[in-house]
Amino acid sequence: MPSHSYKAGTINVYKRGRSRYWQCSAVVNGQRFRRSTKEETLPAAKEFAEEWLLELRGKHYAGMLDTEKFFNECADRFELEYETITEGRRSPKWTQGHKDRLRLHLRPFFGDMGISKIDAGTWQDYVMHRINNAPEGKRPAQKTFHNEKVTLRLVLKTAARKRWLTHVPDLSSPYRRQTKVTHRPWFSPKEYKLLYTATRTQARKPKRERDRKHAEGLHDFVLFMANTGLRPDEVYRLEHRDIEIVEDAATEETILEIEVRGKTGFGYCKSTAGAVRPYERIVKRNAPESATEKVFPVNHLRMFNRILEEQGLKLDRDGKRRTTYSLRHTYICLRLMEGADIYQIAKNCRTSVEMIEKHYAAHIKNTIDAAAINVRNKRKVKPRLVPLEEDDT
Repeated sequence: MPSHSYKAGTINVYKRGRSRYWQCSAVVNGQRFRRSTKEETLPAAKEFAEEWLLELRGKHYAGMLDTEKFFNECADRFELEYETITEGRRSPKWTQGHKDRLRLHLRPFFGDMGISKIDAGTWQDYVMHRINNAPEGKRPAQKTFHNEKVTLRLVLKTAARKRWLTHVPDLSSPYRRQTKVTHRPWFSPKEYKLLYTATRTQARKPKRERDRKHAEGLHDFVLFMANTGLRPDEVYRLEHRDIEIVEDAATEETILEIEVRGKTGFGYCKSTAGAVRPYERIVKRNAPESATEKVFPVNHLRMFNRILEEQGLKLDRDGKRRTTYSLRHTYICLRLMEGADIYQIAKNCRTSVEMIEKHYAAHIKNTIDAAAINVRNKRKVKPRLVPLEEDDT
């Protein structure tokens, strides 16, 4: 980055990133101020910077100097507080995600900007900057922008709590329309059957004998996930002491009662009967010496993705990529298709009814009751008037 410092280091002119304009910074009363010169040539930028420095000194002597905090200072404070306050309630990976977004994208753009100058307009400028500077064919996804906006808003909230900002600005898009209803990638009954048939075949006849145990573990993993609805991170945290085989009084079936620890904290899950046999095979195959051992000590992701590619199941009809998370989506959709109560599904999956209605029930035809829709009022038949005969009078 080209930089020129003069006047005993009290003023600096430099370029940032791919911007064609020169920036300037100056120190007045021990505080550093930054501003864009809006000039493309160095002599013009230096002239602007000198006039701006005189203006700052004049405001300082008149007691009118704006002592506003810059984004970088607020971001430093946010990083310091967030990790300490949320320890034990937010995963280290989630906390690191905020730091990465600040370091890679938000600080380079907003870093030298006054915190009060950040609003919906500057956010739109940032979005355009990210899109225009993205590699060809790699435009950031909407989810990426959403996560970056969440991080930016947390920094602004930190500034508001410290009274460096009078209020948190509205960063919503001016052109936003209602988000269309989309479904999450799942396996239809036919696709699910194709998947577990492929994993079963591989478990019985692996390509290499040394992969047999791993292939058997993948087959049981697929069945276990699709019959419990657990999230992948919840499954990999499971220990044998968290699972109990019980006889369910309501259904008179043998099921698994699972203590779940994951994204939403602690909760319970009751599986379908189809999860019992896979779990029994896991116990027999791994022979755990302690109840604290992991149920799935090995990650089967690579083999799982290879089977999806071989069976043509990696992408759904809308081009969305299927992952191990799709097995949870499959569990929810299959339960809805069987007519299960949506509230009980939400409770068993540790999510909300709203999420299920938005992402799952909207595209499941079995959730629509035709008898309740195709209602017709019965027509009232008027009685026929029979003329009286002479003998009847």
